[in-house]
Amino acid sequence: MEMAEEAFRASEVPVGCIFVRDGKAIAKARNRTNELRNATRHAELEAIDAILADPMLTPEPSPYALADTTLYVTVEPCIMCASALRQMGIKEVFYGCDNERFGGCGSVLGVNSGLEHPKHPAYKATAGHCREDAIMVLRRFYITENTNAPTPRSKSNRVLKTEIPSR
Repeated sequence: MEMAEEAFRASEVPVGCIFVRDGKAIAKARNRTNELRNATRHAELEAIDAILADPMLTPEPSPYALADTTLYVTVEPCIMCASALRQMGIKEVFYGCDNERFGGCGSVLGVNSGLEHPKHPAYKATAGHCREDAIMVLRRFYITENTNAPTPRSKSNRVLKTEIPSR
């Protein structure tokens, strides 16, 4: 949630993540798509880049550099990120809320385990970790004026909804 809040303060879609191995955080990141003007700079890919760039975290080349790693992320990984996580051999993913527009762990497409792949192993993805907090930071973002949007819309009459329906 700390990284999602940091993204929110930077006027990014507030998604944050942390990768954990052997009980220790090895990388954390937030969305940087607006800052870098690059649609691939999602939190998960930012953190993966940091892991791969550190020889202490990936001492030996491996086709599955994340095999012993768990990801905690505020929002269900999108199809692009879910695919990258599978290709990197992630052990498991816990996410806060569903991504009903782009979700790659079952909301839109089950890239993590719902699709057969001849080479890359499936991974378990579990929703609901800090779900309410993840929803609220997204809601706070989406009622603000997004000057980075291709066609900014006035949101001056929007009200922050605080009631969250159960799953």
